[in-house]
Amino acid sequence: GFFQSYAVEVELKDASNATCLYGFWMMRFLITYESNNGDYKTTTLNLSSNVTHNGSVCGNDTEAALVALQFGEGHAWSITMKKINETYGGGFITLTYNTNDTAVFPDAKRKGPVTVSVKDPFPPAPLNTVFVCHNSFLIEAENVTEVYWNVTVQAFVQNGTVSKKESRCSTDIPTSAPTVPPTTANATTANVTTASTTTLSPGPTAPQPVENPATGNYSLKSGNKTCFLASVGLQLNVSQDKPLLININPKTTVADGACGNMTATLKLNDGNSTLIGF
Repeated sequence: GFFQSYAVEVELKDASNATCLYGFWMMRFLITYESNNGDYKTTTLNLSSNVTHNGSVCGNDTEAALVALQFGEGHAWSITMKKINETYGGGFITLTYNTNDTAVFPDAKRKGPVTVSVKDPFPPAPLNTVFVCHNSFLIEAENVTEVYWNVTVQAFVQNGTVSKKESRCSTDIPTSAPTVPPTTANATTANVTTASTTTLSPGPTAPQPVENPATGNYSLKSGNKTCFLASVGLQLNVSQDKPLLININPKTTVADGACGNMTATLKLNDGNSTLIGF
């Protein structure tokens, strides 16, 4: 099955009310934290519907552009972009997550905000072009895996008009095993208005991955006892107009579920909007 997730849309205006920065993207964070009993767990932090972008700035020749988001129960995310000669980019991505949010971190040992920062991994984009990355990509930052997809961003917009020229990310370039984008996305703008639902269609017929899927080890606990164990490599063959093959990556997959007296359910979320239930 495929999940729906909120997106964020930001349009900043300068003093003359002209657009100076535009962005639309989707993201999710896989966070490993220590629980009260000393175990380490991985949880998923998604964008909520109440996203704001207070403190964001357009930037100029000497000052970096800044997109600063606030969402959920005390979580925040930001990215800086600098103008470098005839390009923009080369800044830092910073996530602050709040373990006081018991819906996401129900049993976190450490309480309060935690901040991680990582350099933007993509090379700067030429000025007057839009950076586009439809396929998902991962950024590792300490104990956080950041997952992004459906990205469209332009900083230092010229003459108030978002460019029609695109600078594509490397993951959008076809390979022997392309990254599969999420199928459906519910969109909501950063100023908490609802944007139209976006549906991504697969590109050209996907070649079969040449490698076998990596084996993942997944488990569930009931109290202090392990009640479900699975060691499995997973590859999905999705039958549709243009068939897709998807390898599930254990490094970015979160196990969830529950054990009962007569039934047990294991749910695997690979961080790329793919959910599998056993």
